Amino acid sequence: MLDVRRLRILQHLATYGTVAATADVLQLTAPAISQQLAVLEREAGVPVVEKHGRTLRLTAAGELLVAHAEVVLGDLAAAEADLAALRGGEHGVLRVASFASAARRLMPAVFARLGTEESRSHSLSLHLVEQEPDLALEGLRKREVDLAVVHGYTVLPRDFPAGCEPSLLMEDPVLLALAPARATALGLAEGEAADLTRLADDPWLTPGPETSCYEMIQRATGAAGFVPGIRVRSSDFSVLTSLVAAGAGAALVPRLALPEANAPLSLHPLMRPVTRTLYTANRTGTARRPGLRHLLDILTETVADSLTAPA
Repeated sequence: MLDVRRLRILQHLATYGTVAATADVLQLTAPAISQQLAVLEREAGVPVVEKHGRTLRLTAAGELLVAHAEVVLGDLAAAEADLAALRGGEHGVLRVASFASAARRLMPAVFARLGTEESRSHSLSLHLVEQEPDLALEGLRKREVDLAVVHGYTVLPRDFPAGCEPSLLMEDPVLLALAPARATALGLAEGEAADLTRLADDPWLTPGPETSCYEMIQRATGAAGFVPGIRVRSSDFSVLTSLVAAGAGAALVPRLALPEANAPLSLHPLMRPVTRTLYTANRTGTARRPGLRHLLDILTETVADSLTAPA
């Protein structure tokens, strides 16, 4: 019979890549990890790892076992969550990774709600780190965070790793931001849908190429038949929108990323709409933990309030 503790070791090896890293995370020695993997191979009756240079990699049987281990470990996490609910609460730290605009627009209200009397009964301390979605999901896989707030675009869908449970949080339309004078020159009234093909020769202001937003802009403009001529790159949307207002060029900006106070802009939905979808993601089975469930409920309430708040 397969031992769940050894399945956990194999799953960690798949996540962290080396015996040394797996041993460090599990607070075991490297020889102990190797010994447990050898026992697992005897239990399985087939090799689950093989040497690849100086490292180990999973065999086909090992990959199959990891896929099953994700389900088994997820069920165990769900059982632990149910027991915690029966005990009447949860204490400790919840670690969240979120991309910048969600951290700026949503997380302050989350922290405020966690300070209420009802939330204090959970005795939770929230720790937040700002990370782009790929890094946030990697941190979730490696158990460095408990919840990741990430996004994908209609033109750039988000892939989620095995052992991860995504949940839809909100839809965030991408808008074309122009200086009012440029919008007037194009004959665009405020809020009127814009055809990107008319801006093929305009200078563009974008985030850096390491971001998914940059790739979204490349795909959206590519669908309109042109490669944008980039004049400015900045990871700060408040910088981009201020420069747009000054006439430096055009930008595509998710609504949630717009600064609350901003220089005058003319904002337009796209004739070929692009939407950014926000998700929460947690490890399989952990969403039923009382503390994490409470945090997810607060996030949902915060989003509902942001959608009904006056513009």
